This record gives sequence, C-alpha cells and structure tokens, in this order.
Amino acid sequence: MAARRRRKTQRLVIAVLAVVICVGAVLTLPAEAPEKVVANKAADETALPVSLLEQAPDLLEAPLTAAVADSPAEPAQMANQAPEVLANQSPAVAASQNAPTLYYAQSGDSLDVLALRFGVPVNEISSTGELLENGFISEGQLLLIPAQLENVSDSLRLFPDAEVVNSPSALDFDVENFIAQAGGKLADYQESVYANGVMNSAQIILRVARDYSIHPRLLLALLEYESGWVYGSPATQDQLYYPLGLFESGQSGLYKQLVLAAGNLGTGYYGWREGTLLALTFPDGSSLRLAPELNCATVAWMYYFAQTRNQDDWSEALYSDHSLLSTYEAMFGNPWLIAQQYASLFNPGMEQPPLDLPFESGIVWSYTSGPHAAWGAVEVRAALDFAPPADAPGCLPNSTWITAAASGLVVRSDNGTVVVDMDGDGNEETGWNIVYLHVGTTHRIKLGTWVEKGDRIGHPSCEGGISTGSHLHIVRKYNGEWIPADGPLAFKLSGWTAKAASVPYQGWLISGDKIVKSNRYSSTPAHISRGD
Repeated sequence: MAARRRRKTQRLVIAVLAVVICVGAVLTLPAEAPEKVVANKAADETALPVSLLEQAPDLLEAPLTAAVADSPAEPAQMANQAPEVLANQSPAVAASQNAPTLYYAQSGDSLDVLALRFGVPVNEISSTGELLENGFISEGQLLLIPAQLENVSDSLRLFPDAEVVNSPSALDFDVENFIAQAGGKLADYQESVYANGVMNSAQIILRVARDYSIHPRLLLALLEYESGWVYGSPATQDQLYYPLGLFESGQSGLYKQLVLAAGNLGTGYYGWREGTLLALTFPDGSSLRLAPELNCATVAWMYYFAQTRNQDDWSEALYSDHSLLSTYEAMFGNPWLIAQQYASLFNPGMEQPPLDLPFESGIVWSYTSGPHAAWGAVEVRAALDFAPPADAPGCLPNSTWITAAASGLVVRSDNGTVVVDMDGDGNEETGWNIVYLHVGTTHRIKLGTWVEKGDRIGHPSCEGGISTGSHLHIVRKYNGEWIPADGPLAFKLSGWTAKAASVPYQGWLISGDKIVKSNRYSSTPAHISRGD
C-alpha cells in the first residue's frame, strides 16, 4: 500500500511539473467529429466475476482504440520521426499532448468509472489526496488524469443531479398546487391508468416520479418545453396525444409518455453513473463521445434528447436561448441554487447498512437474476431476483415467505410492491429504502407497519409487472437514487456481495471462497439459503 501511494505521489509530481512547464497547455479538448462506442458484449457463461475495469475492453472498444492511435508517441518513437516533422509541431500542440486534465471529483465519483469515462487505466489517475480503490472519492478532490480523448461533446454541466432524481429537494414541492396555479392543459386533465382507475395530472406525475424516481419538477418542465401543457394548451394533434413528442413508441397519453421519458432520463443518468454509457447515438446513426467531465444529470438530458433529435436540434434543446434549461429556470428558478440547499447525495466512506437475504433461514431459494434494471425501462443494474422453491414453473401461488432485509417503516404496499423506509421518516426521497417487487396481495404487509429485520412481508408472485414466474425483485434506493448492485455501494445480503457481469441479468453472489452464479432456470449452482 505504501509503495502504491509513493508511485501515485511520483506520478502526481511529474504531472504537476508538466503543467507548470507546458504554459498554454490545453487541459480539455474541444468537441469535433463523434466517435462510436461499442458497449457490453455478451458475457462468457463460464467466466468468474470481473470488475468494471476488466470489462473495459467490451465497454470501450472503439474509443480506446482511437485513444491509443491518437495518443502521444513514446520517446523512442519520437526520436525516429523526421526532424522536420518535429520542428513543424507548435509548442501549444506539443504541450496539449502531455498536459493532464485537472478534474475535481463530483459526488458519487469512483475510480473505476472515472477511468472508463476518461479512457485511461486506473493507475494513471493521480491525486494529492487518498484515492480509494473501492468507494467514493471526496467531492471537490483534485485529480490529475491523462487527456486521451478527442472529438467529445461540450463539457458544460447543465443541471444538478439532485434535480433529476426524486431526491430530498422534491419533498416541499406541491405538484397539485403548482399545476392549478399554472392553469394550463394539466389543470383539468384526467386519464384512466391501468388498474389505478381515473387519475388527474398531478396524481399521474407523482406516480411516475415515485415509481421511477425522477424529479416531478423536471417532468413538468419537459411537458411545458415539448407541448406547452403546463401553462397553455397543445397547439397540434401530435402534442395533444404525444405531449413529450415520443411518437415512435406508439404510446400515447400523459402517463405512458411520462413513463417513456422517465426511462430515457434514468438510462442516461445511471449509464453515466455506472460507466456503461459513454457515447450517444442519434436517430440518423451518427454518434458522439461524451466529455468525461460531465455529471449524471447533464448526461440524462443529453441522452433523452438524443432519442428524438439529431445533433443540430439536440444542441438547440440543450444550449440555445430556447433550451429546456431556459424553460426550467422560467418555471422554477436556478436549479443549482435549489440544489445547494441540500446535502450531497453521496459521501466518502458511506456504507450500505447491514441487510439480510430476504427469506427465512433454512429455505433454499434460487438466485435467478444478477444485477439488472431497477424499475421498468430505467437501465441501471441495481436489482437482484430470487425465486422460491416451487413444484412447477410459472405464475403459481407460492406459500414461501419473503422477509424484511432490514428494519423500517412500510411506506408503500400496493400493486405487488412493498417499500420499507429504513430511517422511518416516511419518505422514499430520503435515506435508505428497500423496494420489494412481485409481492402477492395475499398476506402482503399493510401500509404504515413497522417491520423488524426478518419479519414476514408477503409471498412471491408475478404481481406488479411482467414476469414469467413467481419470484422476488429487490432493489435499494438512497436519497431517491437507485443504487447499482455492483460498485462503491455493492449490494450485500447476509455476507453475500453482488457482482455484475458485462450484460444485465447475469452475475454472481460471493461470500469468501463461495460463489453462487445467477441462473434463470433455478439450477443447483444458483441455489442459496440463509443460515441460522
């Protein structure tokens, strides 16, 4: 450990000297033509768990190839170049080839993911402060990172993370009153939503915000920006039936459009958080590598607009005087000033509270799915699936009990879902929350009940979503953000730690030298039980 720190310090000193000597060096590179990223190849079925860095060739195949080709030559290679070639290089170009990027860590940053974003090995990231191999980096800590990437997007951070996820800042926002005061289409809108019956616009927005953990202010700003539903009325038939302009899905109506929007926003946000989304692909097939200095919220916006707009219109929606940000500020004020009133979403050194496997001791369940989507179309590898013992496959009644992984207050119990708020304040937007999905109606624990770790909360079923067999889907939230099952806050249950494969649904649970591999067919290698 001491040797590693000395090496990091040596690299830092060399890097700082390079910055001092190379006056006028370009620290970040301008956006030019896009690069395409090849993401997430199929995982090897026989492979043992791998880290994000070991997945890097799959995640960054194209960008890393380009980065190597464009990187500064080694001294020996430079010596072999013709003198006139070297003489024709300007000092600014030479400096920019060697100067590192000075990067100040953001809340939620980790070494593995930063290495993926910047396209460099972890051991080339230096800092004057301590760099934990596992865990969050202190917000504001200065890091020196080799500048390897070219042709990337604008690095401007448009929006704070806390205003994209359904965070503590949403608690004091009165959606119903805001809609009524605005007086637009939403003020008298109603819609029949599946098994929920007729819902008004405020109820729909709050339901989507809660289920998908997307901030209601952002959903309202999008509705006003795309179709004028908040303060006025839609001007076209398309805006009437597709208020967010998501036509290709064929999903019309306010609820379905908001669900699609929440999925896109969440996929962009968590793809950046996990390091699985590093470039955008536009409808015309062109692509753009994302600047590594961006934050999750900005990438959420970028990804959202890239689903429906090519680059010129995409830039207009993000950076013009008529951008979404302009609409948001006119409605709610400066989002950065709002976010400053609340603490950071994550802190260095924080750990997941102790959790138990969510079933009774001595009962053998199967680990059927490794880290995968938390809720609906939100692509964040945060959830794990477990199936109970059963006489036959399918959506059949099952008498096996799901138990509470931790103590807390039941703040939701409907539509196949139980949510336990571990800090007991009654809010899903704050602190740790555990979401249990596919909990059957029969014997499901009641809303408002306080549960202790190990208490029974219901039976596994297919209720609450699409499922081919009775099982339990379990996922964590912290301050409104879905927590990836693999990473600085890895999902740990009764001493078993989740490890993600390079594709969703595959993965492992590891405890010491014991490994359980996920298998959707509940084969013996996937069996797991909780000891007394």
